[in-house]
Amino acid sequence: MSNTSRRDFFKAAAAVTAVGALGSRGAFARDVKPKAGNNPIWLMTSALAFEKNFDGVVKRALDVGAQGLELCVFRRDTDRTDHVATHLEYDNFTPETARRVIDVCNKTGLRISVGSYDNLIGGDPAQQIKNQNHILKLIRIAALLGGDANDVVCGSFVGYDVELGNQENGFEKNLEKFKKVFTPILNYAKSLGVTVCVENCPMEGWRKVSSTDCYCNLPGCLAARKLMYAILDDDSALQETYDPSHDIWQHIDPSDVINAMDFKKLRRVHIKGTRNFPSDAEAVHWGRLFPIQNVNAELAKKAGVPLAAHEWDRLNYEPRLPGFGGSDSCDWTKFLETLMKKGYKNPFVIENEGCNSSHTGNVGATMQGFKATILNTAPVIWPLGPNGYEFDKASLKPMTDAFCQKNIPVVTMDNF
Repeated sequence: MSNTSRRDFFKAAAAVTAVGALGSRGAFARDVKPKAGNNPIWLMTSALAFEKNFDGVVKRALDVGAQGLELCVFRRDTDRTDHVATHLEYDNFTPETARRVIDVCNKTGLRISVGSYDNLIGGDPAQQIKNQNHILKLIRIAALLGGDANDVVCGSFVGYDVELGNQENGFEKNLEKFKKVFTPILNYAKSLGVTVCVENCPMEGWRKVSSTDCYCNLPGCLAARKLMYAILDDDSALQETYDPSHDIWQHIDPSDVINAMDFKKLRRVHIKGTRNFPSDAEAVHWGRLFPIQNVNAELAKKAGVPLAAHEWDRLNYEPRLPGFGGSDSCDWTKFLETLMKKGYKNPFVIENEGCNSSHTGNVGATMQGFKATILNTAPVIWPLGPNGYEFDKASLKPMTDAFCQKNIPVVTMDNF
């Protein structure tokens, strides 16, 4: 490059920098980039089990610059060990409790939803009933907090009955059981102005390593979710939380799923990544179409065949957070821009299951992962302001406490 052309280049670059300082995207930006939205970024509190109450997770959200919380409210008497966070007192939740929570949200600028992710249509029959009744309690709590009027939804899994699934036409039988179980739950939610959002994790770790298959949550693929809406007589109280990580390890581009789904059903998006390992010994030996199978350990050693270490180690991937500790197997720019182009305006919720973050058991690493993910996501979904990419708090409307002026009785499945 000649001295003249160098001078011309740096003059042009300086001009772009000066214009950029005034808020322009600059001469080198792509014209096809969608206009940034103003979506809030929330934390899912499953990774904050070390905090024992609502006030504790509120402080953590404010510390990292989040705008809300998906409050995990798991049963304290659950038989599970993988999710134990409970950040609201669900058995003694009164209108006064709701007013206090709403007051905290209005004072801090945070917004909330509630959720518990269990098997509602399969597994031990006694646990099924407990899980169903627990979701009814959370729907009641969401209603006292304003429900759809305050954008407080109730998050849930559907689950899967593997005994039915092993039968002929087992998947369709699970659809029918879903309709039977969820129809009264959704009718109850609709009567209270609450939406139930089901998530798409297949929950492959819910089955033992010795099981041949590991599909354990009905809405684990797009076809199932479309069939679920179709089989219901009234699906108005059912929407979905989409987590792209679960499609990434199934070799599916999550942007394609967004373009193929019923977009008006998309109420929440979880931000969680996956790093696939297509060339590791387990993938080479067992393939990536089915989970790693289990055989006698001595036989496997003799044959030189690797085995899964545990239930969640069967599909050759690890959970990651975008922008924390390197790349993963998701094109996050493409995925987020796809959502922005389609007009997604609802919260993004960071579900921290990162192997180098929450799964280290280190509180500092957990919070670093949350903060890094917010910074990684911000340039696509937040406007560029004087201090960089930042959420416009002026867009927040106060939460109303009009729905917690009188009590709502607790119900169980026996009431329907």
